Amino acid sequence: MKKNLLRSLKITIVFCIFLSVTYIGVLRVFAMIVTPNNGNAQIVELNGKIVGAANVGQNFTQDIYFWGRPSAVDYNGSGSGGSNKGPTNPEYLEEVEARITAFLEKHPYLSRAEVPAEMVTASGSGLDPHISPEAAYVQMKRVAQARGMSLEEISVIVDKQIEKPLLGLFGTPKVNVLKLNVALEEVKK
Repeated sequence: MKKNLLRSLKITIVFCIFLSVTYIGVLRVFAMIVTPNNGNAQIVELNGKIVGAANVGQNFTQDIYFWGRPSAVDYNGSGSGGSNKGPTNPEYLEEVEARITAFLEKHPYLSRAEVPAEMVTASGSGLDPHISPEAAYVQMKRVAQARGMSLEEISVIVDKQIEKPLLGLFGTPKVNVLKLNVALEEVKK
């Protein structure tokens, strides 16, 4: 009995180690083949200086930049997550209401109904680097005015930054906020 228990324990430990290493190895090889940058984060640079990773949202608050989704974790990449507050939670509703008010203050040309939901609600990870093209379009007027650019110039930059769905089928069109703001800075030069 004791001999079988010891043998079972050894086999369990060996398989746990083997399968853990194998699983991680298979995922790493898959990521190297299928994803851009061989499974590594895409680093974004401006003027030879690293300004962030394209797959992690950042907090842009100045009028000259497009804003991303709010973050429940204050854009802390080491601790992603949502707020876990339900859609009827009074505290959550107050936060959303405050975000709507703040968004409308900077975008007085919009009505309350035109405020994109994604601009006032945090994503599940709290680190979503993308917004929809519609969320970028509603911000164009503010950014154009703050930068002293025409709406047409800003529109061209936004349109170039729209990422299409994978194979035209999977996902939705989206705009990476960091890349969009870097494109704005590069045009400014």
